[in-house]
Amino acid sequence: MKPVYCSKGHENQPGNRFCQQCGEPLPVPAPPPAAAHPGVAVSVSPGTLLGERYRIVRQLGQGGFGRAYLADDINRFEERCVLKEFAPQVRGTYALQKGKELFEREAGVLYKLQHRQIPRFREMFRANINSEGRLFLVQDFVEGETYRSLSANRRQKNQPFSEEEAIQLLQQILPVIEYIHSLGVIHRDISPDNLMLRTSDSLPVLIDFGGVKQVEVEVESEFSGAGSAQTPGTRVGKAGYAPDEQMQMGLVYPHSDLYALAVTALVLLTGKPPQELRDSHALTWKWRQYVSLSPAFSAVLDRMLAHRPGDRYQSAGAAIAALRNLASLHSGSPPAPALPPVAPPAPAPQPPAGATQTTQPVSPPAPHAPTAAPPPAPAPPPVRRRSSKWVNFLLMFLIIAGMGGVGLLVGKMWPPSGNSDEQIKGIEKLSPEERQRKEALRERRRSLGVDYKFYVALVDDVYYAKYPDQRGRTLSDDPADAGWRERWDSAAAESLDKLATLSAPARQKLGSYSKDDIDRQKVEINKLHLSSRSLNDLTDAQFFRLFPEFKKDENLLNKQVGQVWQAIAAERVEAVKSGTALEVIKFPLGATDTSVTGTLSPGAGKAYIAELAKNQLLQVKLNAGGAMRLSVYPPSGKRAPLLEDSKQLSWSGRLPESGYYEFVVVAEASEPVAYELSVEAK
Repeated sequence: MKPVYCSKGHENQPGNRFCQQCGEPLPVPAPPPAAAHPGVAVSVSPGTLLGERYRIVRQLGQGGFGRAYLADDINRFEERCVLKEFAPQVRGTYALQKGKELFEREAGVLYKLQHRQIPRFREMFRANINSEGRLFLVQDFVEGETYRSLSANRRQKNQPFSEEEAIQLLQQILPVIEYIHSLGVIHRDISPDNLMLRTSDSLPVLIDFGGVKQVEVEVESEFSGAGSAQTPGTRVGKAGYAPDEQMQMGLVYPHSDLYALAVTALVLLTGKPPQELRDSHALTWKWRQYVSLSPAFSAVLDRMLAHRPGDRYQSAGAAIAALRNLASLHSGSPPAPALPPVAPPAPAPQPPAGATQTTQPVSPPAPHAPTAAPPPAPAPPPVRRRSSKWVNFLLMFLIIAGMGGVGLLVGKMWPPSGNSDEQIKGIEKLSPEERQRKEALRERRRSLGVDYKFYVALVDDVYYAKYPDQRGRTLSDDPADAGWRERWDSAAAESLDKLATLSAPARQKLGSYSKDDIDRQKVEINKLHLSSRSLNDLTDAQFFRLFPEFKKDENLLNKQVGQVWQAIAAERVEAVKSGTALEVIKFPLGATDTSVTGTLSPGAGKAYIAELAKNQLLQVKLNAGGAMRLSVYPPSGKRAPLLEDSKQLSWSGRLPESGYYEFVVVAEASEPVAYELSVEAK
């Protein structure tokens, strides 16, 4: 029998369940084709080249609805990647088509996840194998060890994870969970198997989202038997890690992921499987007999693990705030304000209601071209004035605290009545609902790591763009302005949701991007034969999907919202450098035409380059299943574009010069768009 390999290439004897060198779970051998349903595709053999770029190294695993392969991307210097194949174990044409539709939908979900601690989804493509069409997803390969493997190694040495290590893991991974929840995505399957410690930067990475597995569940529940009810065994999630309502009824909420993360932390802390840490009859946790933790951290875990969903933290942001308070207690500094009472579970994460405003808009970044000036400092928040009714405020505070409302700490002030969440005036005039709304906004902003002054000025930009007649008017704490304060808060909530789509490093730099950043980006992409015109196309597509109200604003980069444009540009540069957003078009030997395919999520884009000669007859055509735009740029920036951000998706003519031509495709549709770019050069 053939040896079995783990994802790091360690050789193991057939029949081993775990790698003998690193402890990683080994792939379960696939049953022979005869044991599967008739007509089900067999696995792809090592050495097979798919899509003319992905060479299969070996199969990593297999489930009822698909397989995973380790592959080399020959177009990116043999870089390792993971291919997930749509290979359902279902009968019937309709069932298969339904499964494909769900699989493609899940591909669109994965594509919109752009976070440095989530493997990037590169593309979806179709390949013909033995005259049979097969569907694949391509994701980055993460070099590192799963936390299951790390825990197994620690167990052998009798060195379980410490409390400090567990807290650090939660602090590093909760912002990732908050990010996916902000996009309406729930992981469903968090466990030590699906968390990896990446070798390159020692950061935890979230892998293997349960959405693809959910495709199997949905199709099985509809097509396996005459509408037969789904059995608990087909639920997405690992037994012991997923909460009861997920395993028994298939119900998932944002706090479902928090529950699974807390179980993961306990498994790492104790070295015990979850079944040994919970009394399944009393539905209580008994981990304290295996590990002693500080009362404060124990309280955080207890709340994440509450049996009643309504008793858990309802968002990752709330858990982050609790850990921040925990860190404050350890350091001796005063903790942050208490969180609002938990709300009943909702089917999907609900964004906070809003923030506040009063300052005039400021003028930071630079023009929409590589000639930007450094951003001036945002205007400072207004000075808080003393209230002559402090006694009334104190009484109001005591009443609210006694009723169990949103907590306050003595000496701390509520979020703003008009323009900030740091300094407040007229607090006694605000309703409890408005105070809670502003508290939620403050916690949301802090959890995202967004600079306060930038945040206020950005929301001013968005608010005035929506209500231009309010420009120059300062909001007061008067009840007559309550409606306008709510509108400002709504603009703040929407802005924070949009900023959550950026990576953490990009968010942290908002407010400080300058002309130097633009100049450096231009140099970096020029080295890859890409011009700033292409970078602008890629950036505009994503930015204007987030902020369409600024599409006709010629002064865009002289506003704070222009900092977001620069942050997106910085991320696009990294995507270009990694090869995610840039691909070289190569013509097969002896051929004059070729084509490339891909799938783009709304607002996404990709650039292609091809080295062509002067006077060649070029014909380029973009076939797409949704609204897209196409740009074709000649090598020299001195020449006019052949097409620029055009709805015209084809061009033909003689080429004016030799060099690398740029082809940029961006998606404008509201759903993921599959496309084919055909290029012929004679």
